[in-house]
Amino acid sequence: MPAIDLDPLLAGVSKPARYSGGEWNSLRPAWDDADVRWALIYPDVYDIGMSNMGIAGLYDILNRAPRTIAERSFAPWPDMEASLRLHRVPVFSLENRRPLAEFDVLGFSLSYELTYTNILNMLDLAGLPVRAADRAGNTPLVLAGGSGALVPEPLAPFVDAFVLGEGEEVVIEINDLLADWKSSHGDRAELLRALARVQGVYVPSFYEWRYNIDGTVAEVFATDAAAPLPIIKRFLQGMPPVLTKPIVPFLQTVHDRAGIEIQRGCTQGCRFCQAGMIYRPLRERTPNEVVAAAKEIFANTGYDELSLVSLSSTDHSQIKEIVQALRAEFGESITLSLPSTRVDSFSVDVALACASGKKHGMTFAPEAGSQRLRNAVSKVVADEDLLEAARNAFANGWTNIKLYFMVGLPTETMDDVQGIVDWAAQVKAIGRQHVGKRARVRVSTSNHVPKAHAPFQWARQETAAELRPKHELLQRACRQAGLDFTWNDPTESILEGVLSRGDRRLAAVVEGAWRRGARFDAWSEHHNPAAWDEAFREAGLDPAFYCHRERDLFERFPWSHIASGVSEAFLRREWLRTAKELTTPDCRFGCEVCGLEHEAKLCAIKLDDLIAARRATRGASLPVVS
Repeated sequence: MPAIDLDPLLAGVSKPARYSGGEWNSLRPAWDDADVRWALIYPDVYDIGMSNMGIAGLYDILNRAPRTIAERSFAPWPDMEASLRLHRVPVFSLENRRPLAEFDVLGFSLSYELTYTNILNMLDLAGLPVRAADRAGNTPLVLAGGSGALVPEPLAPFVDAFVLGEGEEVVIEINDLLADWKSSHGDRAELLRALARVQGVYVPSFYEWRYNIDGTVAEVFATDAAAPLPIIKRFLQGMPPVLTKPIVPFLQTVHDRAGIEIQRGCTQGCRFCQAGMIYRPLRERTPNEVVAAAKEIFANTGYDELSLVSLSSTDHSQIKEIVQALRAEFGESITLSLPSTRVDSFSVDVALACASGKKHGMTFAPEAGSQRLRNAVSKVVADEDLLEAARNAFANGWTNIKLYFMVGLPTETMDDVQGIVDWAAQVKAIGRQHVGKRARVRVSTSNHVPKAHAPFQWARQETAAELRPKHELLQRACRQAGLDFTWNDPTESILEGVLSRGDRRLAAVVEGAWRRGARFDAWSEHHNPAAWDEAFREAGLDPAFYCHRERDLFERFPWSHIASGVSEAFLRREWLRTAKELTTPDCRFGCEVCGLEHEAKLCAIKLDDLIAARRATRGASLPVVS
């Protein structure tokens, strides 16, 4: 099929640049010269997906591989979907504008559970059966990776294989396997068996599930000799190369700047945080690596803003040296940003060194409104840490501070919720002392959603009825204290909670909701609760079973066959420490035996240096280098 003609499709469509391709640094690879063709798909709108560093990295890696091409595709916004269906045109890639059905692989990124119906919609728009069992012959192989792949069962009937963990190395192994399979003209079953033998690849059709009378999982067993149990995720021994020639979008995206991942993993061990568990062990870039990469990125893109990306950027053992080296190289000609910081005064010093000219708002994430609750969730932040950070920020010219909290955390009381306002009011008072009436403090809350592969995987999620009084208290008290307040809709959080810890039976619900019109469930204007309610009723499943009950301590989970690296024994110990309000120290300062036995040597690399550097920087101010 020739390249798709865009002109008839875009009349009346908002933001046509979402579908045009041809951006700076994008490629238009020679279609006929490739042996293996990948479509890398982010199942949300272009504006969101183009900020995903995982997709960008794989695009670069695959397009460097011999006789391989990788192109991009994103979920069409409802106006574009309507145009595609009206004109009977399949969804297509941006580079060569080829129908997705013509690719060898459709690789979906699973970053957020509320994009799952978009995956089914894109398969349907491609003219493909949504269920893997109905796809045969030379139809594209449907893969899925990203953090969501570690809880794969709600999507298992729709996906041929899941890639678990970090994909930079395994994607080339899969690519080589596909090239060999195509040249040998093998059948699809042979390909799936070969994939199942690759570490970090889960082929769900080779596994079956049995359930207890109460609905909990009884067992999972492999139906093919090629299928391992457990399936062990992939991780890199070090950091991957920096992407120094990223695509520059034609329109503004959610993160419209250059980015360098300065470290991967986190050692803090907050009990609610899935990312802090599944991205272990910690790996860091050196200041020289960061500066060299930044020089190339700025030359290749024209950006003048650089984000230093990680789960907690100011925890990097050499963050001070990184910022100083960047300032020494570029002076004030660039803007540096830190998307994530610790709640302490040192983080403000780092942000001050990053700032050039006008200072934007500072964001701190205390997570909980009392010391008792922060201890319970092992968020090691003291009251004075936040207040001192606020003093430092306001004293150095910031006028806006955003405080991020969660509501519905295990053991939370209404006193803890009131503590959010009390704490924020103290921050506002400090701001008035330094910048007068310009001081603005915003309280932002999200509803706690327990996640798999984290200590709170046993926790119950609070219902909308339980969360409502907490939101009402916060609305009333924040208004009285002169604080801005934003929060999330609890009903949307419940759907996220169901899919976050779901089993394979939920696939019928996902499909049922999609067939009733569910799309873009993460967008409030498109969220369709009625479609989901009807789908749950039709499947005979109760959402409360998945999110509103506390799990038995030794219940088998629908993700127990996935080895994420951190042991269940460690997670169980952390869950039991919650009720005792016992914190667990940052593992930079002593191994907490989380179960990364096969990674123990890597975890120990430069540990003494990391500890010494961190202790030194905690006690030192950070000068601004101009």
